[in-house]
Amino acid sequence: MDLVTVWFALVVLCWVLFFVLEGFDFGVGALAPLLGRDDHERSAAVRTIGPFWDGNEVWLVAAVGVTFAAFPDWYAALMSGLFLPFVLVLLLLAGRGVALEFRGKHSGAAWRRRCDAWLAATSLGVVALFGALLTVLARGLALGADGEVAAADGLGAGFARTLAPLASWEALAGAVVAVGAALLLGATFLGLRTTGPLRVRARRTAVVVAGVGAGALAVVALVTALVGTGPAVLETGAAAVLAVVALLVARRREAAAFAGTAVVVAAGVVAALTAGIADGVVLASTLDPGYSLTLASASATDSALRLISWAGVLVLPGVVAYQAFSYWVLRQRVASERVST
Repeated sequence: MDLVTVWFALVVLCWVLFFVLEGFDFGVGALAPLLGRDDHERSAAVRTIGPFWDGNEVWLVAAVGVTFAAFPDWYAALMSGLFLPFVLVLLLLAGRGVALEFRGKHSGAAWRRRCDAWLAATSLGVVALFGALLTVLARGLALGADGEVAAADGLGAGFARTLAPLASWEALAGAVVAVGAALLLGATFLGLRTTGPLRVRARRTAVVVAGVGAGALAVVALVTALVGTGPAVLETGAAAVLAVVALLVARRREAAAFAGTAVVVAAGVVAALTAGIADGVVLASTLDPGYSLTLASASATDSALRLISWAGVLVLPGVVAYQAFSYWVLRQRVASERVST
């Protein structure tokens, strides 16, 4: 296996870790105001992600950094073609961080409710945008012969062309699927990490979301098979796993349910990022397949890949070990019931 393939696999792994780990963060942030009936319960929900959310965002930095270092042409095409969506993602992430950090800086319940509402809004916004962006990555961009994203096919000009790829039914479907996946990750995580009434409501929510998701994916798989637009293996497999997740949650097997949900999310991210990899394509061109970016054309030089390989060997294991240690140390459940004094 050559270094180009190794680094592409690492790019995919970093994105998978980000979407799985930050996925439950986003889901908890969105669900906290809904499942928490009072300030105590909402605070309990937020405390489940308090020690982890900023560490989980490291994988976004790693994914972007590795893409920039190992595949500079891929990075350039994505950042130029989707400039405004990525700026919006960064702004929403910053706003989400403010909500989490400033929530406990004031003793008033009204202040915390506003922070919780802002946390939910920014979490849902980030998830929806990332879901749409993953769909765009799988579909491709209007890459020209020079590797630039062209203002063609109704994409408009200037900054408007960077938002136009999101104005499609595929992007909207990706946003909806991503929101549902984050809610299920958040609900199963809350069921795994809390006690009391919050755990009960989280389990009920997880069963509903998993059941609806399984039914929707089963319908999509059936339509795909009948229309003959392509294989429906991924949709069928995801529907089966979500049905099992619903059953596991109903039987209070939260750890297995969370793991199953994480597998579905990881499989979706891998499918989006490797949609054209069978042909060696990392970013397809919607103008002409000949303009698509391939692994070979988008990668850095061999010497650059060897250099960043040494950096990766030194840095990445430490990040993984630190995160694993923090999750192990802070593995105890958070109580959402009130303790009488």
